Amino acid sequence: MEYSKEFKAALSQFSHSEKDKLIFRLLKKDKLLSKKLYFELIDEETTDNKRNTMEAYIRERILEISKYIGNPKYFLVLVRKLSAEITEHVKVTTDKFGEVYLNLLLVSKIFSHNDKLGKQRFDAVYKLYIYLINKIFKALIQIKKLDEDYWLEFDEILSDIDSKIHENLYLEKLCINNGLDFNWMKCENIPDHFELILKEIKSQGFLK
Repeated sequence: MEYSKEFKAALSQFSHSEKDKLIFRLLKKDKLLSKKLYFELIDEETTDNKRNTMEAYIRERILEISKYIGNPKYFLVLVRKLSAEITEHVKVTTDKFGEVYLNLLLVSKIFSHNDKLGKQRFDAVYKLYIYLINKIFKALIQIKKLDEDYWLEFDEILSDIDSKIHENLYLEKLCINNGLDFNWMKCENIPDHFELILKEIKSQGFLK
């Protein structure tokens, strides 16, 4: 929504006390904005600190929810909730590196339970696999937009994910069938026009 000059001028006429009341009223209704302002204005933790805390939380949380893999639908619900917490971290801290790294970590840690996943009916875990494959594609797009100085760290986790995919035959085939070229699991091999490639893959009805 765009605000007119007249609307902005009217707001500027508010007294300091009126502005304070308005701000606090808005913050009560927008918890995310409240957390973001707190982080930017007075939080002593840095973005790196919060990313490290989030990383530890993801590792712990995946261990906790892995006991629900036998109920794939519920497990996916829990994974989505964890993903939403990563999204909140990114919105609060504007952590572009963390957005990629933490989501790839989430994928990696779930694939660490290939032994449990492999015991489920393929049709039962299909939506989970597609969800995670989509996360990989999104991360590859985001990596191309970040400084190459980060690539070494991304290469390590992408290599780990790649290895785990190949340990799961059905997951491996699903990745191939949905257009994932495993050469892309190394940053320097991600095509410059990767967004167009993904758009074409989706236009053909894949990744659904």
